[in-house]
Amino acid sequence: MNLSQGAVHPVEAPQPQTEGAANAPHHRARMKDLQGMPGTVGGLVLRVSQLLSAVVALSVMATTSDFSSASAFRYLVAAVGLQSAWSFVLAIVDAYALLAGRRLQNSRILSLFAVGDGITSSVTFASACASAGVTVLISNDLGACRKNHCAEFETATAMAFLSWFGALPSFLLNFWTLASK
Repeated sequence: MNLSQGAVHPVEAPQPQTEGAANAPHHRARMKDLQGMPGTVGGLVLRVSQLLSAVVALSVMATTSDFSSASAFRYLVAAVGLQSAWSFVLAIVDAYALLAGRRLQNSRILSLFAVGDGITSSVTFASACASAGVTVLISNDLGACRKNHCAEFETATAMAFLSWFGALPSFLLNFWTLASK
């Protein structure tokens, strides 16, 4: 009978580390912080752009007397209000992290940021799409711009889309960073 027997291969003993390598931290190599991630200047710029666009959309829509005439416009006000609050809080967190020299790469923090950005960006995008549809209906199909505030509705809708364009990269970077850990 011809049975195969396991072979034992000698393993070399680990070499003693040099003095510089002994003082180096023993953790996985991290990728460089990408601009746009939490705690970076790019992340702060994205948060401020989200915030400004959402605040302008909220302000323009709130100054019209008949925004409550369509549920899509009420939805837009609620969505950009949520986006404003979320972006404001995270802009403060990013500014603090930059000033204090902290890294915001903790898995729990990234999970919170990714979920929050995913929810707010989805809600903002959906409300902007709904408002755009109603605005097109009022202006093009009904021809009722003389009776309504079409310019204000279009401006608020455009600003909501700009807020979403700022929120989407934040969500994607946070989600990608979290998934790559």
